[in-house]
Amino acid sequence: MKRFFAIALCLLMVAALFACKTQEQPKPEEPQGQTEPANEPANEPAAEGLDIKVGFICLHDENSTYDLNFINAAKAACATLGIPEGNYIIKTNIPEGKECYETAADMADNGCKIIFADSFGHEDFMIQAAKEFPDVQFCHSTGTKAHTENLPNYHNAFAAIYEGRYLAGIAAGMKLKEMLDEGKITADQLKIGYVGAFTYAEVVSGYTSFFLGVKSIVPEVTMDVIFTGSWYDEKAEKESAIKLMDGGCVLISQHADSMGAPSACESRGVPNVSYNGSTVSVGPNTYIVSSRINWEPYYEYAIKATAAGEAIPADWTGTIDTGSVELFPLNDAVAAKDTQAAIDAAKAALAAGTLHVFSTDAFTVGGAKLDSYMADVDTDPAYTPDTEVISDGYFHESEFRSAPYFDLRIDGITLLNESY
Repeated sequence: MKRFFAIALCLLMVAALFACKTQEQPKPEEPQGQTEPANEPANEPAAEGLDIKVGFICLHDENSTYDLNFINAAKAACATLGIPEGNYIIKTNIPEGKECYETAADMADNGCKIIFADSFGHEDFMIQAAKEFPDVQFCHSTGTKAHTENLPNYHNAFAAIYEGRYLAGIAAGMKLKEMLDEGKITADQLKIGYVGAFTYAEVVSGYTSFFLGVKSIVPEVTMDVIFTGSWYDEKAEKESAIKLMDGGCVLISQHADSMGAPSACESRGVPNVSYNGSTVSVGPNTYIVSSRINWEPYYEYAIKATAAGEAIPADWTGTIDTGSVELFPLNDAVAAKDTQAAIDAAKAALAAGTLHVFSTDAFTVGGAKLDSYMADVDTDPAYTPDTEVISDGYFHESEFRSAPYFDLRIDGITLLNESY
């Protein structure tokens, strides 16, 4: 009888121990509003992962090509660094308001040692959180204030995406030239269109570099631009693309995040160049190519630096060489012959420093070539607001801070609206 009770007691102790062990395992936090994207990265985890918890804040969800780009990079970076799913949090659909601060603070309270946010309007709220949690690193993509805030735990990051947009512009220019050579359009129809989100320098820099890429192939080209006043508004983006096509634009590109413009182009049979992701799924007969920032290199760098207790620079600018600026594969069913060779040649020249996107020989403003421009690089009133950014024959974009500051209205581009 005593043996029976002894065995029973042992069984109870084992069961209790198992229950306690089960309760100790942290439950991974569910990403807010997120579903699994169709093209989720398949990186293999590192053999020994970093012991760190990481947070990611996204403006929209995977339905936005912009945010999907960040989501995929976050998952890929964590997989490469061997960070298990329970140790990183992705929050989507976080507005550019107090919700960003609250989300960042909640992540910090839950043990995240580094937190990333992906949208321009998140910046002030990330700074607020950085001041409240000095032992946590806060990294903000597309922001402008890190170098003037001078906080050791607040950082901005961007990439030289204007070079990627220039290369995408070459692909568009090759298509435009093909259309002209084949008689599908005439010389007086060399007009393209661009759907932009806001009038921020980031968008201006983007559409200008794209235009200059096209112009390098077809010097006579002109471009119309319409702004939607939103990063993601499928209806407005589609309507803007249609208005541009109705106005005679024979090729459309965009700095907007929905499938609105690409789907409108497909319905009209008008070639399209996208941004942040391939839109071939909605435009198999019109989509040419897309450029994007690959955020994975920065995520890996910043996370490893935080884990090692190393400083992260206030501004970090990724390049083609760091793998931060990329083009998606050409859609050979639409792209003109020899497009890849033209892109490869320009890419090599950019890497060699023999080609500069914003060469002052490539554009004029009011009919004049520029030899000086004082750009609004600093955003703190306590600092001198203007910085000379033209030297050695070109505009030095993203060198004095990571975020773009090219805001010139160059000849050949017509803005159809600057208000919403």
